[in-house]
Amino acid sequence: MTLKAILFDVDGTLADTERDGHRIAFNQTFEAFGLDWHWDVELYGRLLAVTGGKERIRHYVDQFDKEKPSNFDELVSEIHREKTRRYGEILESGKIPMRPGIERILKEAMARNLKLAIVTTTTPENVTTLLKCSLSPDSEKWFDVIAAGDIVPAKKPAPDIYHWAMERLGLNPESCMAVEDSENGFRASRSAGVKALITVTDYTKDQDFEGAAAILSDLGEPGSPFSVLKGEAHGKTHADIDLFERWHA
Repeated sequence: MTLKAILFDVDGTLADTERDGHRIAFNQTFEAFGLDWHWDVELYGRLLAVTGGKERIRHYVDQFDKEKPSNFDELVSEIHREKTRRYGEILESGKIPMRPGIERILKEAMARNLKLAIVTTTTPENVTTLLKCSLSPDSEKWFDVIAAGDIVPAKKPAPDIYHWAMERLGLNPESCMAVEDSENGFRASRSAGVKALITVTDYTKDQDFEGAAAILSDLGEPGSPFSVLKGEAHGKTHADIDLFERWHA
């Protein structure tokens, strides 16, 4: 089956946003709300097993026996809204660049008339701000579909977000390829029948990606090669669309 579309996760995949982006914004928000909650680097790594910011807050409160006020659900929503605003400010400061190879691969894909999609559990606002501030002011238009946030009832590792995106692309799983960085994202793509390339982060490098097309440090750049953790690079030192097609095949 010919490769017709590449579907990208966002956090950790397009950009390494978790440790110095989302985590910082969560902690700033907790302090602003007068909460004695603090997510250090190690704890946040564990919390990333739960996808979705609101879900992560609820999991943390349950796991650490934090007192729940009577308006807990409303509070979680308020915290998440404020955290999203603060995260946007971090993005707008220009401190979170795209990961190696991302911009190049997106442009190569468009030049080859491949469709592009975003498949993520983060909010649409987070996606558009990241694209605008870290890629290009018009880069939202590079994507045929942006599937983000609460548009499906079950978040990764459920495959719902992939099914939603592919339905709108008008494509079947065999003609698509995913780029993910986490086990939850990989499980979502695999359950949807989409072959996945993995580009790990410090948080995800020890997770289980058995069955992935390949596992890389990143997509690499000419003069700045990727590291191949598992799989075949077919003599290449950085990813390109020809290599994507070989992985897909």
